[in-house]
Amino acid sequence: MSAAGGTQTVLITGATDGLGKAAALLLAERGYRVFAAGRSADKRAQLDALAKEKHLLLETMQMDVCDDASVQTAIPSIYQKAGALDVLINNAGFVQVGAVEDLRLEDWRRQFETNFFGVIRVTQAVLPQMRERRKGRILMMSSVSGFVTPPTQGAYSASKHAIEAVSNALRHELYPFGIHTILIQPGYIMTSIQSTAMDLAQPYEEKFKTGPYAGIYASYLGNATSTRAQSKTTPEDCARVMLKAIEAARPKARYGVTPLATFAKWSKRLLTDSAADLMIRRRYGIARER
Repeated sequence: MSAAGGTQTVLITGATDGLGKAAALLLAERGYRVFAAGRSADKRAQLDALAKEKHLLLETMQMDVCDDASVQTAIPSIYQKAGALDVLINNAGFVQVGAVEDLRLEDWRRQFETNFFGVIRVTQAVLPQMRERRKGRILMMSSVSGFVTPPTQGAYSASKHAIEAVSNALRHELYPFGIHTILIQPGYIMTSIQSTAMDLAQPYEEKFKTGPYAGIYASYLGNATSTRAQSKTTPEDCARVMLKAIEAARPKARYGVTPLATFAKWSKRLLTDSAADLMIRRRYGIARER
């Protein structure tokens, strides 16, 4: 059974910042027992202090989704403390900015190791217990970039496209066991993920300015600035969508977050590839060289 008194237990990866932190706090405030996983000791300490101040049933834990031993240590500790895991939120991830030609293979590998293989690693670790109990929910943090790929976002979008695919497979494979797999698809929400993306892009700073894709990089940075200024959706808004997906009697396969996600979804359905390509190229000022 779940934790004492029927309290549902939730594990959130990448939970000490941004969308994961907002979800951890909201769910704990709603009475869930939350295990908030992250790598940064400082951020875990800050979240633990906040949880203690608010008297929340929230405990942080060290877990690196890219490390087998770390995951295999963390998951059994949850079972020892709570008895079972009801909800997994695969949230850990980052954005690698760069043109496909510019990015090194090590950048691609690092992007997929966290955003995709990390998700597989944690999901495989919790599935045997969920199957045995014939219940559970797995929330996969995808993105608008999981179904629309702008320039300079090839690596990140590829990792999120992969998440969309594996989620579709899991939704069918886990249906006989009463386990729901649910995609969360945010658009632009201001968190530290954007500043981290710029830090990771520093090795390419010169190419941003003088390389063959300099114009596209400039458009990307300009679009990011304008989108940031216009964005009104908060991490707390996204957390409320996650809560809705967890508590829905019959959850949808996908939940969009932000007006951009809704617009992108309908554009993908209604526009031809040529029309969608034209819209993206105009937005980024991309024209054929003469």
